[in-house]
Formats: sequence, C-alpha cells, structure tokens
Amino acid sequence: MTKQEYKNYFKFASKRYIAYILITCTALFLPFVRIGGNQFFLLSFERGELHLLFAKFNVQELFLMPFVLIIFFIFIFFMTNLGGRVWCGWSCPQTIFRTIYRDLIQTKILKIRKSVSNKQTQAESGVKNVLAIAIWSVLSFIAAANFLWLFVPPQDFFAQISDPAEHKILLGAWLVIAAFLIFDVAFLGENFCVYVCPYARVQSVMIDGDSVQVIYDEARGGKIFDGQTKLWKKPPEPQNECTGCEACVKICPTHIDIRKGMQLECINCLECVDACTKTMSGLNLPSLISWTSSNSLKTKQKVRYLRFKTVGYCAIIAIAATALTLMSAKKENMLLNINRTSELYKVNKSGEVENAYVFLFENTDANAHEFYFDVSAEEAKAQIKIERPKAQISLKAGEKKKVVVVLSAPKAAFAGTNEQTTKIKIHAYAADDKEKINIKRQTIFAHPSK
Repeated sequence: MTKQEYKNYFKFASKRYIAYILITCTALFLPFVRIGGNQFFLLSFERGELHLLFAKFNVQELFLMPFVLIIFFIFIFFMTNLGGRVWCGWSCPQTIFRTIYRDLIQTKILKIRKSVSNKQTQAESGVKNVLAIAIWSVLSFIAAANFLWLFVPPQDFFAQISDPAEHKILLGAWLVIAAFLIFDVAFLGENFCVYVCPYARVQSVMIDGDSVQVIYDEARGGKIFDGQTKLWKKPPEPQNECTGCEACVKICPTHIDIRKGMQLECINCLECVDACTKTMSGLNLPSLISWTSSNSLKTKQKVRYLRFKTVGYCAIIAIAATALTLMSAKKENMLLNINRTSELYKVNKSGEVENAYVFLFENTDANAHEFYFDVSAEEAKAQIKIERPKAQISLKAGEKKKVVVVLSAPKAAFAGTNEQTTKIKIHAYAADDKEKINIKRQTIFAHPSK
C-alpha cells in the first residue's frame, strides 16, 4: 500500500480514534477538575446539590435541569438531522466500549480476531476469550464508577466504597452497572444498537434528503440489491465499478451491507468508507461509499448544511442556553425558608405582640459566613424588633441551620387597623459580605385588630 493509499485508508478511522481518546479522557478526568470546590457537572441527591459549569446550585434550584436536558436532546436532534447517526459512530459510549473490547483487546492485544478489517467472524471461545472478558470486566468497573461520579463526587465515592457495609446502595449500584456493561459489551455487542437502542427507531423521522449519511453510489458502482433481494455479488455491467470484494460488508460492526441503502443498523462509523477507499485507490478511483447527503449525491452539489431544520434547532438551543445563562446568573449564595409556628401570636407582660418563626438558613456559597437579618414592615406605625436571636448565625460552606426567631412590636402600633396581620419584609444577608450575599423574603406578622 502506498503512502497516499495508507493516508486515504485511515482518513476517517484515525479521526474517529482520536475522537474516542479525547472523549474517554475528558469523561474520566473531568469529574476530578474542581473550580471553587465545584465540578463541571454533578447531580448529588445525597447533598441536594447540582453542579453546573463549576457553579453550585441547591436542590431548590433544580429548575435549571430542564434547560440542560432540553439543550442536550435538541443538540442530539440537531446532530441527527445534520449528520445522521453521527452520535452513534463517533461519540456513543456503547460504540467506544465495543471498539476497545473488539478491536483493541480481542484483536490487537490477544489476537483472538485476525484483523480489524473483518468483523463478521465470531471470536473463538477459549482461554484468551475468557482473558478478554476479564480485562474488560476491570475496565467496566472503572466505567461504572465514572458514571456514578456524575451523582457522587469522586472523593465521596472512594471514601464510601472503602466502607461497603455502610454504603450498600452505592456498592450495589456500582456492581449492577458494571455487570450490565460486561454483558452488554462482551456478549450483547452491536445487537444493543440494532434491537435495544431506541435512537435507531426515531432517527428516521429526524433526517431528510440533505442529512449527511453513509451512502453507496449506485450510479457508479451498480445495483446490488432489488429491495431486500440481493441480485449478485458483483454487478455484471462493464461500466459498474463495484469489484464485489465486499470489504465494506466484512468490516461493518453491525453486520449490514451498505449497498442495500439506508438501514437502521448503520451507525455512521464510516468503516465501510475506509474499506472501499482502500480497494478503489488501487484502481485510481474514488470510493463508491461516501459520507454525503442523498441530494448532494444526485445533484453533484455541496451538502446544504444551512436549511430550515438545522437553523431552527440552533435557534431553540440558543434560546434554551440563553435562558439557562440568565437563570444561572440569578443564583443565590444563601437560601432562607420562613415558616410560622402553630401559635398565632402572644402578648407578653410588657404589652408587646410577639410572633415566633422558624428560619431555615442555608449557606450555598463556597465559603463560611456569618448571617443575620433586618425586619421592616409595610405599615410605618409597626415597629418590628428582633427579640431573638441576638447573635449572628455562623454557617460553614453548604451548611443548613434551623433558627427559632421571635419578633415583637408594641400592641399600640396596631390600634388603628382592622387587619389582623401586617406584611413584613425580611432582609437576610452575610454580615461579612453584605453587598454580594443578601436576599429578601416576605411573611406576615399576626396581631390583634382594634
């Protein structure tokens, strides 16, 4: 094989492997990257926290999650409309895992399979195959732990897993996920993509004639299939360029013949494109299989990437991202819930009306702070005083604390009103950073009417 042929043969394969390495390294190491004590993404049910883009949000701020999910799914729809099942072939963990197991462990390391260019032969059972499963089992536990780090911070994961008796749920989740990955990758294989994954079923409604797909050029190569019926291995007409080598069939991980046309099983891995490029380069001809759109193949024009659907998807993503950004900017570095006690009010010996509340303070900032609050009433006559607490409330980063609050006001302040409640405003703040950390809440102060 010449240098140019070698370069052509690995045109897509090398790029795909680079993408796999980048995605794998990012997924493995990103949970360990912390800025201000926060991860890039973490949904911790135990802590009641959401970390998003290295910012921490309380469980009460989970209204941001729908925007994250909208962006994720619309992006998948956008990529499907633009490039078919490009997600499956270039980013899906299932495809990456199968490549590691089949092409790296079974073929390159243990030599169970003869070549990565022929994926139709099944690996023979034996000691080497057991060893391959054992190697993948170790990697499965790493991958399962990596998935759990989206919900349990790595430092918490390692601390809890070292004491499995006290953290049986985490241990059980780790074992179940790892067992599924072992069965899925080592035994189920590409059948997961063909029969289990729902994405294959919904992709057909997302693509159109301008979606980039893996397409066999029937006009050049010749007609191989008539519907579901295979006519011949090599087209008989002399102008047909397909050699009938079926290298594209042998290398396909989902065991399809791309010359039949678009099929749900095709994951856009482009292995058949590389295989055909290698064969046709020996004839000084371009590949019969290419990554293009059906309209582009017919008209011999460039692929139309900018069209109504793709622009529409981009607009929706932009709107959702803008909404997420605006919502994130309103993050509060402290939370305060106010609940009144069951007692309506009390008049003490001094003739003052007292109301009792339970304040739930939560410090959502990354640093410890001293918190306190002021009280003001909408009625100017109502002079609300803080009876307790007198001291500031110390909270560590992420700490919650319930505080019983007693407010009082002279009974005479309400002598001229028929109302039995007065609206009051609570202005809570961090005493050491009042400008940055402060919030306002509204509640009522109960009292006798005139």
